[in-house]
Amino acid sequence: MVRSISTHAIAPAAVLRGDGAWSDALPRIAALSSTPLLLGRSGATARLRDRFCTDLEAAGLPTRSVQLEFDCCEADLERLAVESAGCDAVIAAGGGKVLDAGKLLASRLGLPCITVPLSAATCAGWTALANLYSPEGAFQGDVALERCPDLLVFDHDLVRQAPPRTLASGIADALAKWYEASVSSGDSSDGLVQQAVQMARVLRDQLMIDGAKALQDTTGSAWVRTAEACALTAGVIGGLGGARCRTVAAHAVHNGLTLLPGCHGVLHGEKVGFGILVQLRLEERLGGNRLAGQAHRQLLPLLRELGLPVTLDDLGLAGASLSDLQRVCQFACREGSDLHHLPFTVSPGALLEALVGAAEPSLLSS
Repeated sequence: MVRSISTHAIAPAAVLRGDGAWSDALPRIAALSSTPLLLGRSGATARLRDRFCTDLEAAGLPTRSVQLEFDCCEADLERLAVESAGCDAVIAAGGGKVLDAGKLLASRLGLPCITVPLSAATCAGWTALANLYSPEGAFQGDVALERCPDLLVFDHDLVRQAPPRTLASGIADALAKWYEASVSSGDSSDGLVQQAVQMARVLRDQLMIDGAKALQDTTGSAWVRTAEACALTAGVIGGLGGARCRTVAAHAVHNGLTLLPGCHGVLHGEKVGFGILVQLRLEERLGGNRLAGQAHRQLLPLLRELGLPVTLDDLGLAGASLSDLQRVCQFACREGSDLHHLPFTVSPGALLEALVGAAEPSLLSS
């Protein structure tokens, strides 16, 4: 009898969430580390990182503060490996690329990892996965890690300080869990995968109900549900479903778009949200999926209400040349791309048509 073993890195060893979670986390950090490395990047979060250093020092934890120069890339990771000498844990505080870099650095050095998301823009604080980019910001690939972080600190007080745009981006990224996993894994016979896909459906429904309310009022319960859905629940789905609960065309489109400097200022989830529209257009036009057309008509108004990009112009690519867009499509359709988890063949030309027409009315009537 053939044994089938599946490995899942499902969740961080511990999660602290709520108002004031950072302060409550200090004793837990002290149990993991005596001399932590604090990693950040954005100037907008420098004040918070200064506070973290002060708090850690007051807790008896001398801390070395360092910064990413680029996105999560090998050049930074090599430098940080040298600068981390003498430190016994990595605390990554910031957005998704900082969290990815911290996880990957800790993994390579064999150190405990503490993630402190300073927005709800992604679920990177939760997952055992890191995306690598070039110094210019172009996606290069993802790296599966052996385990999730040792501690995740999701402090509502801190996350509320992030620009509303980051939460809208997180909503788009979390919505993609359903639109991608239902295509790649919806017919799986694996119980855990089936449950992860259904969790993604519930997550989508909740975000459609609460998303706009959350952006309007950061003090209400809708904000809490939405922020935690984006930063935490989306990670649960990826951990439970594992490698077989895959990304598909939405993230492949994101990856291709990172090649173009014109949209480097566009957030990860903003590109992914646009990619969902592209994927639904492909499912409708190439797969003849009438339900995809209905889903497109349902999703488009929400993305617009959240202020998310739905056209190439919205992405800052109004002046992009045909050759640039073709390069995006070639990359998204390259061998091994997640786009090929679609149940039909997609050529770069067909993808280009879907990119250009992402927000156009559906061809198939309801």
